[in-house]
Amino acid sequence: MARFTLPTREQVVAYLKEDKWESGQDIDLPNPVPPCWDLKGRARRMKEHFTLREFSGALGDIGTLVPILISLTLQGSASLTSSLFFGGLWNIMTGFIYGVPMCVQPMKSIAAIALTNKFTAGELAGAGLGVSAIVFFLGVTRLLWLVTRFVPLPVVKGLQLGTCFQLCKKGVELVKKNAVFWGDGILWSDNLWWASASFVLVLLVYERRRVPVAMMVFMLGVAFALAQTGAHHEFGDVHAGAHFVHASVPTAREFRTGFLSAGLGQLPLTLLNSVVALAALARELFPGYRPSMTHITGTIGVMNLVGCFLGSMPFCHGSGGLAGQYFFGARTELSLYFLGVIKIVLGVVFGESLLVILRWFPSSFLGVMLFMASIELGLVA
Repeated sequence: MARFTLPTREQVVAYLKEDKWESGQDIDLPNPVPPCWDLKGRARRMKEHFTLREFSGALGDIGTLVPILISLTLQGSASLTSSLFFGGLWNIMTGFIYGVPMCVQPMKSIAAIALTNKFTAGELAGAGLGVSAIVFFLGVTRLLWLVTRFVPLPVVKGLQLGTCFQLCKKGVELVKKNAVFWGDGILWSDNLWWASASFVLVLLVYERRRVPVAMMVFMLGVAFALAQTGAHHEFGDVHAGAHFVHASVPTAREFRTGFLSAGLGQLPLTLLNSVVALAALARELFPGYRPSMTHITGTIGVMNLVGCFLGSMPFCHGSGGLAGQYFFGARTELSLYFLGVIKIVLGVVFGESLLVILRWFPSSFLGVMLFMASIELGLVA
């Protein structure tokens, strides 16, 4: 029997640049991802990718997650316990459904407006509920095909490139928070020396995909955060135990304020970046893989129609998060299972008290990881 050879990534990208995007034709390639009911096939594929790079890739999107999570929690707009628990649960759910590292990330536009306007928990929930309900409706009724029918590929590529620039800017801003090499205000654990060192490290191992660089940078950041927590005698504020989620039902006024102020601006971003551009990127990164945009809208709807009522910040998928996890080594759902379990354990065991440690995590490391993830997305676009 003749052995079938998968085409190169460049061949698939060239195919997508033709007018077949508008016609909705699928790539005539075998799907590399077994369906979710083929447990043996999934297990075999995960075994083949059981490497440190796979686990490192799970951390490829924390540059976006951690700053937003800390900021919203400190402001009182979201519950850290709920956001970690449901974020982990959705990681596991999406990994099982899609079989690829389909990231779970915050709705960035909603988060930005919530931080600017100091949203209450109900207003943040109202924004997430409104957006997810509309996206879910468009997916279930198949009206989403209107978006894919009239949105040409250059627009999707432009959106991916725009997201690349936004992530680059955010990464630079995180590094600039402690942008000093020396002086009285320098922090030993978070400065330009460490930002430069981590950036050089990522560049040196860029072509060496077996090196778990994201895990190395993340673990060093955790060590620094723990050291700073101990130096400031704050470990007494970290309480281990059973922490539970609590209901957070928005009032009619909070729902209206949240949706009109932040939800309407998030809606087109979610439809294009979290659904259309994400599906296009997944096809490019995994030749032959054909993600269902109906399924993507469905998981976005379920994540928020459940989580936002229980104090979680709004979540979605996104091309930037997928690019980040792919860049740092994630290739299967195994990375999502790993990340999901960590989030659930941290949320249930430590809950809100984990903020004491998280706020000391070096922003220089987060910025470099976010910047490099944006480069991967820009190269694909």
